[in-house]
Amino acid sequence: MIESLLAGLDTLLLVVFAAGALIGALLMIVLRQPMRVATALISTMVFLGGIYGLLGVHFIAAFQVLIYVGAVMVFMVYVIMMLDPRDPAIQSRFSRLLVPGVAGFACLVFVLVGATWKAAPAPPAGVPEGFGLQQFAVIFLREYWLHFELTSVLLVAAIVAAVAVVKLNRRG
Repeated sequence: MIESLLAGLDTLLLVVFAAGALIGALLMIVLRQPMRVATALISTMVFLGGIYGLLGVHFIAAFQVLIYVGAVMVFMVYVIMMLDPRDPAIQSRFSRLLVPGVAGFACLVFVLVGATWKAAPAPPAGVPEGFGLQQFAVIFLREYWLHFELTSVLLVAAIVAAVAVVKLNRRG
């Protein structure tokens, strides 16, 4: 009895988190004001963290919230605050992509609702049984550390470029 109730609760929470993430993603496409877009992105990332938590990967869920919502969004909000609010591109409420965004969202919901749910695929042949966080960390740090570092450099370069564009526009 309790197990079926918990399974139903997990399913309900998964549907709520998935709907929240999809709505947040849709709002990121159609809203124009940068702070509202950033707020929609934050809510989407929090809902994704909830989905990760339901899937049982609590470590990834914690990093989703701590790193992406906490750290990366602080940088994004800082850059957004440096934008000029008098810019006419920011003043309109919705983007011109509102209609295509809503149509794409409707198609996505139609495909997801119409899809048949299948069991998770078996892990690839090279992955050992009980593949966990420690094995993932070893593989990640051996093979993909350069990609990770290059991504952080790219983020810093994007922030510097945004600050330069804002300063250039303020002079003109």
